[in-house]
Amino acid sequence: MERPVVCVRDTELVAEVLRTAAAAGVEAHRVGGVEGLRAHWSAAPLVVLDAAVAQECHAAGLPRRESVVLVGSDPPAAAVWEWAVALGVTRVARLPAERTWLTGAFADAADTPAGAAGRVLAVVGGRGGAGASTFAAAVGLSALELGCGALLVDCDPLGGGLDLVLSAEDQPGLRWPDVRLRSGRVPIASLHSALPGTTRAGARLTLLSGSRDGEGPAPEAVAAVVEAGRRGGETVVCDLPRAPDAAAHAALDRADLVVVVVPAEVRAVAAARRVVAHLHDRGARPQLVARAPGPAALRPEAVAEAVGIPLLAVVRTDPAVARSVEEGRFRVRRSLGQGARAVLRTLATPPTSRVPRARSFLVRV
Repeated sequence: MERPVVCVRDTELVAEVLRTAAAAGVEAHRVGGVEGLRAHWSAAPLVVLDAAVAQECHAAGLPRRESVVLVGSDPPAAAVWEWAVALGVTRVARLPAERTWLTGAFADAADTPAGAAGRVLAVVGGRGGAGASTFAAAVGLSALELGCGALLVDCDPLGGGLDLVLSAEDQPGLRWPDVRLRSGRVPIASLHSALPGTTRAGARLTLLSGSRDGEGPAPEAVAAVVEAGRRGGETVVCDLPRAPDAAAHAALDRADLVVVVVPAEVRAVAAARRVVAHLHDRGARPQLVARAPGPAALRPEAVAEAVGIPLLAVVRTDPAVARSVEEGRFRVRRSLGQGARAVLRTLATPPTSRVPRARSFLVRV
């Protein structure tokens, strides 16, 4: 994995930047000029420049890229902004005043493998008992089978605990009532060490479950955990309640894809329409995972049309899946696995579940 790259001419400033990287536990790669920087320009998870080097990079024709930070002791001159925008600089950090922010930027770069951020999925039931928690667990296990790291986050304080779905209730590790977190940055390594999980062929599924007792998560804690998984390059799967509270909104607002699980039943369709209306009000653009067949042979396409969202996948109702959860031996059977993998494929494409996000912009500090 490439390390963050520092190309700063000012001797006092570069010492400050390297101390900041060390405080974040990151060994930054220092280069002396544009030619040394060119070899790392496209692959480094973070590039830190000063104004003099930014001018040289612009003159040398280095292409625009993400995750470029400009550092300095004083506000940059007006001409520097043109070079900064052309290079893709998204933050100007004044040191030492902005040391804390830069420490976090270095730590974030170290958490993100190969500079590739993870994706976030939110799963919501169209009605009570729709099977959303089971589907969320299936997506997490399917990601693990595909060799991808996954973080399964239980955001339903009244759901009984996702650890029961995965037969992990006896595994050691923290649950939400034990997580003393209100805000700030959480390293993904800390979650791996503190939470229950399973590893297969080098990939890990980590579970942050609710509990049968105690409080549910705080919004700031959900945000911090979801962002940790994203920085860590993992597939983050959030199981949300049908009536999202502030904590569930923190996950929903960060989701790249939102799916609503709806059985092919008339009452389920009526209930799901209200859930979808709330999601639309929040700015999400959910897609449908239909459970079929239902008692009246309602077709999945008809469910999608009635609910008013696109049909993404169909999962066959399988009593054996419910029995496996009750017996403590949950398995992702064929149809459930096919639906989970369809969602994972969609999640891997550019975001479609939300209103288009604003383009990155330069922050003047």
